Amino acid sequence: MRFREHSVLPGFGLAMGVTLAYLGLLVALPLSATLLRASTMSWAEFWRTVSSPRAVASYRLSFGLSLAAALINAIFGLLVAWVLVRYRFPGRRLADALVDLPFALPTSVAGIALTGLYSPTGWIGRLLEPAGVRIAFTPLGVLVALVFIGIPFTVRMLQPVLADLDPEIEEAAAALGAGRWMTFWGAILPGLWPALLTGFALAFARAVGEYGSVVFISGNMPMKTEITPLLIVTKLEQYDYAGATALAVAMLAISFVLLFLINLLQWWGRRRHA
Repeated sequence: MRFREHSVLPGFGLAMGVTLAYLGLLVALPLSATLLRASTMSWAEFWRTVSSPRAVASYRLSFGLSLAAALINAIFGLLVAWVLVRYRFPGRRLADALVDLPFALPTSVAGIALTGLYSPTGWIGRLLEPAGVRIAFTPLGVLVALVFIGIPFTVRMLQPVLADLDPEIEEAAAALGAGRWMTFWGAILPGLWPALLTGFALAFARAVGEYGSVVFISGNMPMKTEITPLLIVTKLEQYDYAGATALAVAMLAISFVLLFLINLLQWWGRRRHA
């Protein structure tokens, strides 16, 4: 006689129904509305909108700097997570709490704060200005903002994995004569690879759609520092709803392709680790 397995959560039927309704209302329905709105345009109009020089420049800036920011966050996020997990020092809890600051801080406030720091008259900007280095109102400023909002993803993904990493692996590698770099590349990094790729993907996805923290520090100069989300908002303010949805569909398609490739890397990393 078989007994139904006890579960604290609702059964499969109810849980599955709630899941599909939740995803349908919050994900599928808005995306479907965007696609339907864009379908009102002819193919020539759609292509002319998404391939205009201004749009292409915004794609290049948004996706290029998002990839660069995610890569920077993967490298330095690993370093921050390593220090927070492996070392004990005064102020460690404060440093750990500061990692979550980009999550709690409104993006517009972050953008204003970064602009105030890195503008030519800001605390940091005025020190860099004599050397000819400008951050605010340049693509470099956009990169700084994207790094700021993406760093928590890589740190929080890597911390639990580093905490669970068996120190005996490092000891065994050292006993076999491996140096520090050989131990890291051969014994530690393979175990961190899936979490590192996941943090990279999350940071990239967060950066691609970022608006609030970038809109202030970028300067919003078309063809130079204008990101795609800002171009979409500009078209909405001009009541060009079809053009805005066309750009949103193009950005969505590019994002899906890039995230699919990143997921393939994650699958390869997990399989290689296994």
